[in-house]
Amino acid sequence: MKLIVAVVQDKDAPRFLGELVRKGFKATKLSSTGGFLREGNTTVLVGVEDDQVESILDLVRKNCRSREQLVTPLTASGGAVDACIPYPVEVVVGGATVFVLGVERCVRT
Repeated sequence: MKLIVAVVQDKDAPRFLGELVRKGFKATKLSSTGGFLREGNTTVLVGVEDDQVESILDLVRKNCRSREQLVTPLTASGGAVDACIPYPVEVVVGGATVFVLGVERCVRT
């Protein structure tokens, strides 16, 4: 058995979770925040048998897309305001980060 931990962008989460449910998978949704952009993410936990891992990864690939987004970098505090004027920069966001972990035992009550 495996535990899949998928961290997906909030924009992709409803579509991804909907597909999981339609395919008959049970999942737990956790709200999380990314460290780089400090924006909302959704962490999805799915327990599956070993032979179902690729099915989940296919759903991730089909529903969690990377995209370009304009962000304004944070300025360092304590410096002169005139020294650094932040301009928006384009970065790639989205997609998913997926961890597949071995599970020794699963108990449902």
